[in-house]
Amino acid sequence: MIAPTAPVAPSPPSWPAGKTAVPREQRMRSAKVPGPLAMVIFGATGDLTRRKLFPALFRLFSQGLLPRGFGLVGFARHALTDEAFRESMRAALEEFSEAPDPEEWERFAEAVSYVQGSFDDPAGFLRLAEELRRVDRERGTGGNRLFYMATPPEVVCGAAEQLGRAGLVRTPDEREWTRIIVEKPFGRDLESARALNARLLRAFDESQVYRIDHYLGKETVQNLLVFRFANVIWEPLWSRTYIDHVQVTMAESVGVGSRAGYYDDAGALRDMVQNHVVQLLTLVAMEPPASYDADSIRNEKVKVLRSVRPIEGDGVATETVRGRYDAGVVDGESVPGYLQEAGIAPDSRTETFTALRVWIDNWRWAGVPFYLRTGKRLPHKATEITVRFRPAPHPVLDTVQGDLPQPGQLVLRIQPREGISLYFEAKVPGLAGPLHPVSMDFSYETSFTGASPEAYERLLLDAMLGDATLFARRDEVEAAWGLITPILEGWAASDVPPLEPYPAGTWGPPGAERLVRADGREWRDP
Repeated sequence: MIAPTAPVAPSPPSWPAGKTAVPREQRMRSAKVPGPLAMVIFGATGDLTRRKLFPALFRLFSQGLLPRGFGLVGFARHALTDEAFRESMRAALEEFSEAPDPEEWERFAEAVSYVQGSFDDPAGFLRLAEELRRVDRERGTGGNRLFYMATPPEVVCGAAEQLGRAGLVRTPDEREWTRIIVEKPFGRDLESARALNARLLRAFDESQVYRIDHYLGKETVQNLLVFRFANVIWEPLWSRTYIDHVQVTMAESVGVGSRAGYYDDAGALRDMVQNHVVQLLTLVAMEPPASYDADSIRNEKVKVLRSVRPIEGDGVATETVRGRYDAGVVDGESVPGYLQEAGIAPDSRTETFTALRVWIDNWRWAGVPFYLRTGKRLPHKATEITVRFRPAPHPVLDTVQGDLPQPGQLVLRIQPREGISLYFEAKVPGLAGPLHPVSMDFSYETSFTGASPEAYERLLLDAMLGDATLFARRDEVEAAWGLITPILEGWAASDVPPLEPYPAGTWGPPGAERLVRADGREWRDP
């Protein structure tokens, strides 16, 4: 739901007065421009800020989607002047996006400033408060605040409490608004997620907290709701009556890279399944919401998670698979195994691949398995959802050679080559031609001109507008951990299922194939 905004303050003379909210992408022509605000990025010198946040903010500005009353304040430990911070931002744009137009950059840079401070130092937050008062006066930001925590998760709550002590958090019923964006991971199990949420909510109201999962900002992920609920032809088919099973694959060709410290502590289940994969599961399985406001959509997603049959006890051995990549070949290049990667302990028990069989015990999906898998060092990068329909109940034509029609399937490609394909059977021309699978394809690249907005563009704009639809709510995060935590506990308590090796450049360990073949099914490899 779009939050009300304060009246727009007079425009500073240097801001682009004639700019309109017309972006270069056709799909954002109707995008709203938020009201005045000041945005503060904590961890402003970090990798996430340089790679994603700076480019996204500048693209929003270039498209006329930032308000005239806008200020951007960076906050980090490094001692930098405003000018040095601006130059680092410009360098990041040139490295990770494109060189900005000089005149456009000068106009944007006037809105950018910097405050030095540590996340546990009250004096730094008092300096931040003074800087925000200056930004309000000079840039007309109206007292509205958007705080982005591009920081390690262990400092988020302390920084949030410091914001409260410095008087920088408004209550939801005040005219000026305050919002905070928190990056994943949201805890490492159910207990820690609950503790993190409880502490965060001492300083902020739940309505002010935006837990970001960048996957929800991807164009094809958003299109799942449109595809399902704006096209009535799918709704009669979208249930156990016609669907045999659903697969969600999230494959990465890269290894652990520079994230060894984090990844070896997290593993594939925490790093990918608890958030990205589970989000895709809920969007595929949710019921049509009563309305399309944020809470109605998130209510339906939570209902799905609460309907998932727990995987615990003996079920951990039968419903889960875990593996770890060994040395192999990816994209024609020899790569080391996980234990040979820099920064990985030689006795590590961390999984780099996991597959789950999930059952949703409700009226729509009873008896339909959902197969979920994700892994590193797989043959190539790909994220897709496959909906496999039930087979035809009776031969089609006795005269068709080998009349064993394959079940139809719908494939939604999240990345790369975003699009949707419907596969079905057709007869090869001839007097007794065999059946042959054919497809009808939709591609974003060929159907729409211009590049899709980056995920962070959409999510930052939504947070500025007060639209929380694509952000996770507290109960959603905790329900997801409620599914994952018993699996983690089961793995920690025994060697069942075993940690199976798989060569880099393959589709995972043998256990993943056994999981689906036990049901007479097979994975679709992207």
